[in-house]
This record gives sequence, C-alpha cells and structure tokens, in this order.
Amino acid sequence: MSYDLFTKEEKLLQEASDMLEEAEGASKEKLIETIKHLAKGYKKSLRETKRLLKMSDRSEQRLQEVVAYRTKELDFEKAKLERLVKLGIAMAAERDEIKLLEMILDGAKQLANADGGSLYLRHDENKLAFEIVKTDSLGFYMGGVDGGEVTIPPVHMYNTENGAPNHSNVVSHCVLSRETIRIDDAYDPCLTDDCGFDFSGTRFFDEANNYRSSSFLTVPLMPRGGEVIGALQLINSQDEKGNIIPFSEEIVSFVEALASQAAVALDNQRLMDAQRVLMDSFIELIAGAIDAKSPYTGGHCARVPELSLMLCEAASEATDGVFHDFAFTDEEEWREFKIAAWLHDCGKVTTPEYVVDKATKLETIYNRIHEVRTRFEVLRRDAEIDCLNAQLKGEDGSSAIARFKEQVAQLEDDYAFVAESNVGGEFMSDERVARLAQIAEVEWTRYFDDRLGLSQQEELALSDIAPVDLPAREKLLSDRLEHVVPREAGMAEFLEDHGFKMAVPEALYNKGELYNLKIGRGTLNDEERFKINEHMIQTIMMLERLPFPKHMAKIPEYAGGHHETMIGTGYPRKLTKEEMSIPARIMAVADIFEALTAADRPYKKAKTLSEAVRIMGFMVKDQHIDKDLFKLFLEKGLHIEYGQRFLKPEQIDEVDISAFL
Repeated sequence: MSYDLFTKEEKLLQEASDMLEEAEGASKEKLIETIKHLAKGYKKSLRETKRLLKMSDRSEQRLQEVVAYRTKELDFEKAKLERLVKLGIAMAAERDEIKLLEMILDGAKQLANADGGSLYLRHDENKLAFEIVKTDSLGFYMGGVDGGEVTIPPVHMYNTENGAPNHSNVVSHCVLSRETIRIDDAYDPCLTDDCGFDFSGTRFFDEANNYRSSSFLTVPLMPRGGEVIGALQLINSQDEKGNIIPFSEEIVSFVEALASQAAVALDNQRLMDAQRVLMDSFIELIAGAIDAKSPYTGGHCARVPELSLMLCEAASEATDGVFHDFAFTDEEEWREFKIAAWLHDCGKVTTPEYVVDKATKLETIYNRIHEVRTRFEVLRRDAEIDCLNAQLKGEDGSSAIARFKEQVAQLEDDYAFVAESNVGGEFMSDERVARLAQIAEVEWTRYFDDRLGLSQQEELALSDIAPVDLPAREKLLSDRLEHVVPREAGMAEFLEDHGFKMAVPEALYNKGELYNLKIGRGTLNDEERFKINEHMIQTIMMLERLPFPKHMAKIPEYAGGHHETMIGTGYPRKLTKEEMSIPARIMAVADIFEALTAADRPYKKAKTLSEAVRIMGFMVKDQHIDKDLFKLFLEKGLHIEYGQRFLKPEQIDEVDISAFL
C-alpha cells in the first residue's frame, strides 16, 4: 500500500516538473493557472495519502493485536512446557514415593489450574486406592506427605458379585479402557448420563461440602510396559478470574504428557524399591546362611547389625563432644551402614565349619580324642593279657595283678591328662607340654593295614610315604607327615599386594596330635587361627569385587575393620584409629560385645553383662577398641537395652559403669 502511494507521488512530481518546464517563458496567467493545477493535484494526493495512512494504521493495529495475542499464547505454552520439563526432572530425581505422588498431583493441578484432584494407584487387580485427595477451595487434603490417612474406600475395578468390569465409575473406566476421559460438566445430563457414568458419590460429596464438581479430567498412568498402574483425576479447571471452565484441548495434552512422565517415574521408583528389597533380602539370606552353616554361631550376623545400628544412632544424635560432627544425614547412608553390618562376616562362607566350631584341640570334622582313647583301651587290654600270660607261665598271681593295676592306673591318669589338655581350658605350661611329650613316647602295636578304605585325598597325602610292615609299633600320640597339609605358594605375596599385613603359616593345616594338644591357650593352632582370621581378607575381597553404586562405596571399609585395633595391632591391615572411620570402629565394638555375650558358642561360656563390660574395659585400656564409643555405649545404656532384647535373664546383672567412665 505504501509502495503505491509513493509511486503516485513520484508521478505527480514528475508531472509538475514537466508543467513548470513548459511554463518557462509563458505569460503570468498561464503560470498562475499551472500553479493552481499543481496545487489541486497535491490536495487530491494529500487526501489520498491521508486515507491510505488511516487504512495502514488500522491494519497495523490489527496486526499488533494478533501478534500480542499469539505472543501471550506462546508465552503461556512456553511456561507450561517449562513447568512440565522441570516436573519431569524433579520426578526422576525423587526417591520418596509419597513425595513423588504429591509432586505428580500438585504439578498436574498447577498445569491445569485445577481446584481439586485425586491420585489413584492400583495395588491389585481389583482395586484402585486413593493415595492423595486435594481440593484447594475447601482446604480438603488427605494422604500425601501431610494429609494424614486416607479414609475414602478404594474404587473397585470389577463388580464384587459377578466380576463384570466397572465402567460406571469414571476412574475405573479410564483404567480399564486405557483412555483419557474429559467431562465438561458432571451436572449436565446430556454429557454424563449418555456415557453411563455414575456421579452419585460425587454429588453426595458436593452436597455435604457445599461444593460443585463440574469439569473432570481423568488420565491413566501407563509406564513403558503398558500396564496401567493408576490414574490421575483433576476437577474444576479455572480461568484467570477463578471461574470454572472445561479442560481445554491444550491442557489435556499437557496433563497427558505429565501423566506419562509420572507413570515412568512411579514405575522406576517401584522397580528400584523392588531391587532394594531383593538386595536386602539376599544380603540377609547370605548372613543367615553363614549363621546356619554353624549351629554354634546362629544369630551372630543378625545381632551385630542391631547393636551396630543402636550405637550408630547414639553417635549420630550426639550434639556435643567427640561425635558432634558425626551424623548420617539421609536414608542411603543408614542403608549403606546397615548392609555393611549384615555383610561384616560374609567371608566366613569360605571358612570350614570344623575350624569355626572347633571346640577341642583334636577336633577336625570329628573329635579325634576317640582315636586316642581307643589306643589307651588297646594298651589296657595288652596289659591285662600280659598279666594273664604271666600267671599262665607260673608267675605269682598277686604280683602280676598288682603290676597290672599299676599299669591301668597310669594309663587312666595319662588319658585323663590328655583328655583335659584336649578341652583347652588350662594354660599349657612347659611342665604340661613335657608330660604330653613323655606320654606320646608310649608305643602300641597296630596289626591292620591303615591304607585301606581311604579317600583319594588321604591316599594322595600318603603317596610319598613308604608303608611299614605289620605288625607295626606306633607312638601313642604322633605328629605324622600326612597330618601336614601344604599351602600353595604365593599367599604371602598376594596379601602384600592387596595391603593385608598378616603373617602366613607355612602349612595350610596341621592335624598333628601332639602339635595340637600342645596349643597354649584355646583350641586353635596357628594354621587354624590364620584360617579364621582369613575370613576378613575374604570379606574385604568379596565386597570390593561387588560393583556397589557410589552411595554404597564405603561398605567394604565399614565391614572390613571390625578386627582392627586403635594402635595397629589388629588384622587384616593393621589399621590405626586415625585410619578407620567412626562406623568401622562402631562395628568393632558391636562385634566384640555380641561375641562376649553370645550363648550359642561351644568353646566358651556366655558372659554376663558385668563380665562383658569389664573385659571390654580392659580392651579400652589396651587400645583395642575406641574408648569414646565404649563410653557412649555405657552412657546411653545400650548394654542394658541390648541385654533385654537378646540375652538370657541369667546374663542380665547389675553393672557399675562409673568405673569405666
């Protein structure tokens, strides 16, 4: 339009220029006439210009209005889209299902500017349970984070009498049909009755609360697999002035997009929860299997986590003193510690039962004292035969019988000493060891081949040992070559490469009779003690091989330090207090207290509370356990709490903790 206007003006100017050229030299009247003609033409052009400019102004104004409207519309959609994206990110990051459900409903209500809404989840095939219900204008709030218990009964998907699908309820119909349902006005019979929906419950609610539920939007929650896990229902969309309006097509699209993201987030949450439950159950299964492997350590792997958590909670709650800076701040940190406590002895799956449960010095898979006793029985019978033979040869009966009784008395006394040494209750002094060596020199006669009925392993152990002729004279107690089970080379280097600082015995096992009976304290020899302690190496190696996520990366460290001391004299890495975390030191206290008070160990009597506390007091002085944790343990009365939960009544006695504080 402006182009045409300028073209006309150019033509008019050109015409004026031509007329002025023609007017040169003409008369005055002619010049005046020419000027009037030009002026008339300019007036006409000016009127046309004004008219065109008015038309242009009106078009520009209309254009500006259209642009403003579209800009506002685009800003609206952009804001909704940004809100949808932010909600999607937030939902993907949320780990608490209740908070996630609240986030979904609140986000949908904001997107649609809805006054109310409900979120349903399908917990079984037949029921849709109300998880959250909100109506802003009524201040109505049930479920969710702060809404309390939901008292509204669930929606049945199927008729309880004939099993027919429930299509009369909007929500159940939405889930069954897997379709979005939009109702502009629930009170319009033309919109609802023809659909077959029953809004009697809604109208009852409206009457009771002086409310009107008009527009409805119900969207199914369907994750990737396609199974509907619930539904989202919004009520009463509102315009900018708060008037109730139907849900627009644009809003439906946004809410459906949100519902899709919400379904995926919920499904992921459920999958993660299921994996967490599975993992925890599997861990408890392993711990239970370790305890079940030995009838004498049953419950250890279950009790240590309980006591560890009690002490860890006390340390986390401390607001002053040594532990004022220590606290687990979220659920994942607690779970990491709990799993470490459950798995603190997982390496024991590699430890032979007879080593873990070794109650006597001669015990392997069975107590070999019975073999030794049989030899004493043979010697007694030989003495009796010698006595009878002597009498048959004419020796005086009284002297022969007296000699026999003397021999029997010596045998009985020697066997009693060997049997007492086998139990391991007495410290083996040099005098006792010397007497064992003297008894071992006594010989008896074997008449049968000791290489019959052997296993392949036993035959292999004897392969380099020449057999002896029968009858064979053998020592009453012996350390034989076949008693020593050699260790494969490279163990010491392997431990050093992995940071383990433990002296490695030359043999894997040594079953020598005299060797074991001479054990100074307890029932374990050096090889068996290493095998027992090796469970910590196996625990750490097993846990470090597992691909724990980042928030569980400390499990090997927590679980692997409960046999270390505060001064680097423990095992397997000889760590000091400064090299151990507080949770690792907590586990050490819990492990020791449980072991001292456990009533299911065959090799020791269960300690009372006072005895256990006294022993741990000595361990504090020797810097074997953390003194601050031991003090906290007593101050918080955890020894009493634990005793009331897990100990026998006769073990619970009075404890004067003032002596240890």
